Amino acid sequence: MTDPAANFATPRLASGALFVKGEDILLVRKTYGDRWDIPGGYVDRGESPASACERELREELGLKRSVKRLLVHDWAPSDTEGDKILYLFDCGPLGDDEDRIQVDGIEIDQTEWVNINNLSEYVIQRLARRLTYGYRAYASNAVMYLEHGQPRTVGR
Repeated sequence: MTDPAANFATPRLASGALFVKGEDILLVRKTYGDRWDIPGGYVDRGESPASACERELREELGLKRSVKRLLVHDWAPSDTEGDKILYLFDCGPLGDDEDRIQVDGIEIDQTEWVNINNLSEYVIQRLARRLTYGYRAYASNAVMYLEHGQPRTVGR
């Protein structure tokens, strides 16, 4: 008899912070692959997605911030990494903390505020979609469920 649990999904989890200033979103440049992203990373075993987001902010930017609310839950599997669930959190406005950002120089070497309409110039398309919907969720005080960076269509 086969174990029914053999078919259960075991997704990788990742979480990140969306910082908004007007129509701009804070991006960080990852040192590996010379690519732009949001502050955040993978969730460790036994760690909640919110705690992982807060840990990544301390490690990458030297900021002690608390998650305020969930903005996006995105099911985004990939051929190379399998099932993935990505969480996007609102960690409040940066305010004076913006002056305290200290990039770690190991994973992150730069930060930049990028207009919501220019995200495609910085990040891959699926992330641009996720961040755009995250910005909409932030602005409308909503939570969005996405698949592959897009709202799930009814009847699919």
